Amino acid sequence: MHLRLPPIILGGAGFSNQLHPDPQQIPIADILRRAFDVGIRAIDTSPYYEPSEQLLGHALASPQITTKYVRSDYILMTKVGRISADKFDYSPGWIRQSVQTSLHRLGASYLDVVFCHDVEFVSVHEAIDAVGVLLELSRSNQVRFVGISGYSIDRLVQIAHAVREKYHRPLDIVQNWAQMTLQNTRLETYGIPALREAGVRVVCNSSPLASGLLRSGDVPSGKLGDWHPAPEGLRTAVRRASDSVEAQGSTLAGLALRFSLARAMRASSNDGGGGISVHTIVGICSLNDIDQNVHAAQTILRPRQESKTLDISRLRDVDADVEDVDLAMYHQVRGILGEWAEYDFETGKKVDRAPLLWRRISIGLVLLLPLLVWSTDLVPSIEL
Repeated sequence: MHLRLPPIILGGAGFSNQLHPDPQQIPIADILRRAFDVGIRAIDTSPYYEPSEQLLGHALASPQITTKYVRSDYILMTKVGRISADKFDYSPGWIRQSVQTSLHRLGASYLDVVFCHDVEFVSVHEAIDAVGVLLELSRSNQVRFVGISGYSIDRLVQIAHAVREKYHRPLDIVQNWAQMTLQNTRLETYGIPALREAGVRVVCNSSPLASGLLRSGDVPSGKLGDWHPAPEGLRTAVRRASDSVEAQGSTLAGLALRFSLARAMRASSNDGGGGISVHTIVGICSLNDIDQNVHAAQTILRPRQESKTLDISRLRDVDADVEDVDLAMYHQVRGILGEWAEYDFETGKKVDRAPLLWRRISIGLVLLLPLLVWSTDLVPSIEL
């Protein structure tokens, strides 16, 4: 069984209170129908994106969808473990309950993918055990593929290796956010090669606009206010970059999306036979968002065989001519960002590109230390 995803995945975080002031007013059924019709037939959501799952469930049950599409036509991806901004529950009981709740909300009998959500906020052994619970559920066909998600690439890599060591099989999929973008490229330069070493074969890059940072105007805010981790200096630099790109007849959002789509496709194509595929999760709040994402994809990607109908899933190669035109603006934006290029939201500083040898050593320690810690119960978690 192989997980096949389109180049673009519809992100359900756009239907949340975090990112939208009134998500109930979003025409989600219309958005899903438009997305499905153009080949974007994969959805990523989470219970944390309240009320995204409920709204998606209602939309998927609506005549706009059911008159043309059946459950096997689309992929549902959701998450477990994160309850609110500062509350997590990775206990086996909660993981099982969360999966059942998501199945009910989405009106589904199975979930294609379930991620352990934001694993950097819990201990390594909590995340490993939660993956084990999801693997049990996969044997009952309630969950087809199991993965982890988070911002910290180091933690994602550590857990991916630890899962492979404990369960004698790799994770099916890993999701990282805002690190294959014009502002931060660490997922491409370090994350994908390191995850491939852990046996991971599917990677999702979510937030190609860095959660709404790489565009004109302010970052998105919903009922929870301005939660975005970008400091004011970075926001100011992005505004200058946006003005520069618009002066050349383009938009920063369009440029940033084309960059992420191209890099994801090239990371898939240049894997060297390892079989890894990289997919981009985009935030959607309106029909116009769908149209803009489709336009960006059609501009920078091309199908291997021409088709009379638009199907995003057939776009499998980068249009090198368009990429060459964009290249000058890529460099210009990076120059304007200056010290903020490669700034890390987690550490508050530029990315430390430590040698891969040291990262392998640290991963080895993560695999060894749980044996010592769990047997003596000296500390509640491992934090490296």
